[in-house]
Amino acid sequence: MDVREEIIMASTLDDVRLEEGLREVAAGFARAVAGGDPEAVVPTCPEWPLRVLVGHIGQAYGYAARVVRKGEVPPVPDPWQAEPGAPAGWETWLRESTEDLIGAVRETGADTERWTFLGPRPARFWLRRMLADTAVHHYDAAVTTGVAFEIAGDLAADVFAEGVEMLAAPGAETLKPELVELRGRGERIGVRPRGMDGWVIIRTPGGIRYERGPVEADVVLSGEMADLMLVCSRRLPLDDERVEVTGDGVLLEHWLARMAF
Repeated sequence: MDVREEIIMASTLDDVRLEEGLREVAAGFARAVAGGDPEAVVPTCPEWPLRVLVGHIGQAYGYAARVVRKGEVPPVPDPWQAEPGAPAGWETWLRESTEDLIGAVRETGADTERWTFLGPRPARFWLRRMLADTAVHHYDAAVTTGVAFEIAGDLAADVFAEGVEMLAAPGAETLKPELVELRGRGERIGVRPRGMDGWVIIRTPGGIRYERGPVEADVVLSGEMADLMLVCSRRLPLDDERVEVTGDGVLLEHWLARMAF
């Protein structure tokens, strides 16, 4: 098995923390949308009103739960067709959808292989995927309704790690051909969060590689882990005062412009 394929199956979080973390980010998302105008335009997802953002999250939980329980691949749902109901019921609907996915993984077994868009993976893949998706959309919801955004450092680190691992996964370029533009000649991009180990992303002729540990790179992005997650999710700009860039900024800009999965 390819080393990168082994890594994509892993998480920096154990199963208990994955469940806790999913509940945390889902609850944060629910608080952020509470009382919001369903038709308010989401600035960081400008084609979506808030009701579609809410619908997407609850709908995606249900989709993942069906994949895990049935071992089948349902049609990819359209967020515009989701029915989140009236805003007064959003929190309950999101909580029930979260527990449905967690229950599906428990019932099926976290190690049981199920379909994913990157090939067969253990069912816990879907807990991690929805944790990451919800964390980023929590920020989208927060900027829409004007509430504070917070995420635990270990969860933000796993959101970032999952994103890099998807870019490095075998078959990723088949799914998204534009990722071939991330190949390089050994250029090194460092991400250095305060208070924890960082990452070095290496652009090779054969694709992306990455390492965890001391950061020595051509360009380094530094800051609090939550802010680094937001920069790498293209929610914060590189010139935001909360982060620092040292070294080849053009290399980092090229990376960020093409890394969206």
